Amino acid sequence: MRVCYFGTYRANYSRNQIMIEGLRRNGVEVVECHEQLWRGVEDRVRAASGGWRRPTFLWRLLITYVRLFVRYWGVGDHDVLVVGYPGHLDLFLARLLSWLRRKPLVWDVFMSIYLIARERKLDQRSRLTVRMIRWLEWLACRLPDLLVLDTADYAAWFQATHGVSATRFHLVPTGADDRVFNIPSDSSAEAGEEDGVFRLVYYGTFIPNHGVEHIVEAARLLGDDSGIQFELIGRGPEKGKVVALAQRHKLSNVSFVDWLDREELVKRVSKADACLGVFGVTPQSMMTIQNKIYEGMAMGKPVITGDSPTVRQQLTHGEHAYLCRRADPVDLARAVRTLRNDGALQRRLARQGYHRFRASFGLGPVGERFRAHLAELLAVEPLERGAERQVAASRSSQVPAEEEEIV
Repeated sequence: MRVCYFGTYRANYSRNQIMIEGLRRNGVEVVECHEQLWRGVEDRVRAASGGWRRPTFLWRLLITYVRLFVRYWGVGDHDVLVVGYPGHLDLFLARLLSWLRRKPLVWDVFMSIYLIARERKLDQRSRLTVRMIRWLEWLACRLPDLLVLDTADYAAWFQATHGVSATRFHLVPTGADDRVFNIPSDSSAEAGEEDGVFRLVYYGTFIPNHGVEHIVEAARLLGDDSGIQFELIGRGPEKGKVVALAQRHKLSNVSFVDWLDREELVKRVSKADACLGVFGVTPQSMMTIQNKIYEGMAMGKPVITGDSPTVRQQLTHGEHAYLCRRADPVDLARAVRTLRNDGALQRRLARQGYHRFRASFGLGPVGERFRAHLAELLAVEPLERGAERQVAASRSSQVPAEEEEIV
């Protein structure tokens, strides 16, 4: 199988790297046909806030797609065209190219940019733009032959919001890149600093669905125990509010670290005793299982994260992760105390979580799931075309030869 991975997708984003490397680990040849359109998170936010109307952005958009069109014709033959995340704008050119070359088109939707725009309140900046994003997403979902998401709950949301049948979506879990997040060969699953301090680490983009303010409130409730320390790594729209909250409570058990490169981040996580997932209650948060949860499992760390039906479909409380009520600092604080005081529970979560990850959410299993969906699509395609040819043949005595070709 030869796959053309196509579009202006975020080449360094974990989802795209996992999907591409996962396919390669399962014997699929992947050739990337990529052009960079976006210049970072703020660039995307500006566009979604109305900045797309600026002539400079429209010119950049035109130039990017001309380059992408030219690059595609140098790719050579392939079996399927896959549009990476985010690919809402890419789908229109990709659909045209796939028709011209008679190749099936697949889109890794992964997340709704309409939902993200709503959750980040971008409609308060430009209601018209967010309405256009909804229409764009509605239309984009109808172009591919196969749609990919990570959870069934997200597929149900797309059905309720955009009227796309949930059966059109094929599921490939988020997973984690085990080339980066793994247990070092000279380390153990329980390794941490031997100073009696129980260290918990959160890392991410401080967005509403992570619910980082609940971590800080839980730290306040645990402030009388100097043996528990929280380290919050990253940056994002909610960070200022969260830092102000910690300063207002004068918390000495919370430290903030700016975003780190992957190598340094892995070192910080390896020194932690437990990893914190997400605790928000936004729809996006409730319908997904975030990378950081799988990454903590991949590193053999106990993971504490918010409970949800989606999480329960993949992880068992007390076996693969420790689940607590979302948006509930009291329950999160209780979970931290429980884990800190139960070494056997720490070891079980670390061990069972790691084995669960290796079996289902590493590059190999995720790629195998994706490859199987593509193989199924490719197996069906020739049958559908054969059926069309049979219909055309049955009408050959009733229509002129020229019209038969059209059929």
